Amino acid sequence: MNWIIKKSIKWIPNWLIWTVFILIAFVILIFNDVFGESEVFGIFAFFYFILLIFLLSRWIFLQIKSVIRLKNEKAKTELLHLKSQVNPHFFFNMLNNLYGLVGTDAKKAQDLILKLSDMMRYSIYEGEKDLVTLEEEVDYLKNYIELHKMRYHKTIDIKFTDDISKNCKVMPLLFIILLENAFKHGVENLRKDAFVYVNISTQGDDILFSVENNFDPSEVPEKPGIGLKNLKRRLELGYLNKHSLSFTSTNEIYKVELTISKL
Repeated sequence: MNWIIKKSIKWIPNWLIWTVFILIAFVILIFNDVFGESEVFGIFAFFYFILLIFLLSRWIFLQIKSVIRLKNEKAKTELLHLKSQVNPHFFFNMLNNLYGLVGTDAKKAQDLILKLSDMMRYSIYEGEKDLVTLEEEVDYLKNYIELHKMRYHKTIDIKFTDDISKNCKVMPLLFIILLENAFKHGVENLRKDAFVYVNISTQGDDILFSVENNFDPSEVPEKPGIGLKNLKRRLELGYLNKHSLSFTSTNEIYKVELTISKL
């Protein structure tokens, strides 16, 4: 019997329930002049309006909670989508390079494919996580640099310094976008004397990352690429009010600095 009643109530529209509650409230107010002096009527009206206020407050609370949950789910969904864009953008460029290398140096192409496979494994399995260790992220950046060293025929001055604390967590695949831009807009367009200097360190609760490279002024892109827009949005979602990102360009040297606070 109770099951039948609960099932019947479940199928009653919410708007109909609230309509009934409001109509009863109007009826109480209308008959207040007639039965207002009655103690029983007064007690009933008092407790009824207390119940109505409670139910209305609960309904508002649930609506606010639902909106917050939807916003969080939307943010998580967008974050996953942004992370999935990082790798195709990078691997698209690398596969184009591999295409030309296969016909000229098969052994080098094989080594390059193995290195690329290791990076893809990391991006697929670790990239799906909310957080990874900073050591893992540093290793990923170093693999990326080694990958570029293997495919270039020119000498590049590359320096990578790191001074990081253990057990530090960070969102995956954040720094790779800035490092990739240093190669894409710097090394790619310079015939000689190209350099990329990378530094990553931890200071207290902050993670400091910087990339410095030289570039050809005639090859500067007019608009920021999808990778940089992607990074800025991910920082807004994951490190709101906990990050700073700056860019400086002087004497054909470009430097980007990113500071994020540990989560």
